[in-house]
Amino acid sequence: MNPWLVALLRALLILVVMLLNGSLAIYMVRKVLGHAHLRLGPTELGPAGIAQVIADIVKLLTKEDRHPNRSDRWLYLIAPFIVFVPSFVAFSFIPFTDKLVAANPEMSLLMMLAFLAVPPLGIFAAGWSSRSKFATIGAMRAIGGMVTYEIPLLLAAIPPVILAGSANLQAIVLAQSHSIWYILPCLPSFVIALICAQMETNQAPFDMTEADQELVAGFSTEYSAMRFGFMYLAEFAGNFTFAALIVSLFLGGWTLPGISATALGPFAVLVFVAKCYLLIFLFMMVRGTYSRYRVDHYLEVGWKRLLPFSLAWIVVFAAAVRIIAMLKGGA
Repeated sequence: MNPWLVALLRALLILVVMLLNGSLAIYMVRKVLGHAHLRLGPTELGPAGIAQVIADIVKLLTKEDRHPNRSDRWLYLIAPFIVFVPSFVAFSFIPFTDKLVAANPEMSLLMMLAFLAVPPLGIFAAGWSSRSKFATIGAMRAIGGMVTYEIPLLLAAIPPVILAGSANLQAIVLAQSHSIWYILPCLPSFVIALICAQMETNQAPFDMTEADQELVAGFSTEYSAMRFGFMYLAEFAGNFTFAALIVSLFLGGWTLPGISATALGPFAVLVFVAKCYLLIFLFMMVRGTYSRYRVDHYLEVGWKRLLPFSLAWIVVFAAAVRIIAMLKGGA
């Protein structure tokens, strides 16, 4: 088959999966927060609360697309795509199974993290080009927060790479299938990754890019219709992407303890998706439980707590791995 046609079909499949995941995540967040906060609106509108999601999608598709008169027009127009496209590309590196992955380069982990670092630029462009103080403040908060927590997230990925001896996500997953105790030496990195993912997906207590009571809708205040929809979709795609990244690095991906990596067959993808949505559920429960951090406090947590601890843990972890290797070699 023509390689260009294969690439196009894979891109369309990723887009369909992202759209379905976005719709499901919107429904899920309304149900989870609705039950957590005893909200009787979106959780009960229509059969099992599904009508609210349909109304949201119809609204985004039919709403008038406007832009502020004083905006930087071209930057304002392309900013949603700067947010959406890298999230779309990062989605392609997710290894649902050993064979079901759109792109599987040798350095897939680093490439995925690199593309996930691009959306903050689009967020900043969206806020700055809107010529709105609320959007600009939201954009500045987004850049400050995301840069703060991207560094510990990158450092948290190093211990699994050391143990697997590869920066390929599939190789890391397969390395975990050899031992049910794989997560124990990586447990501190796992906790750091959870905290960073909570912030990177813009969820309380770290939702500083929006902070509804302070900034209306933050960097996306001046956006409407599908331009807002692209940002909204990228945010919910980010939920699944970060959950998939953590599942692949620490929770065995599509494998289960005590079962061969190839024994699950077609059920492997269901195992992977179930793990991801359990993590997403955890993110949403934290979002519905804790109040928002003050902006200086959540920056302090990133720079003065997570970053030093991440660096210290890598030194300890690498030294321990080296000592164990030397002892085994001597034996």
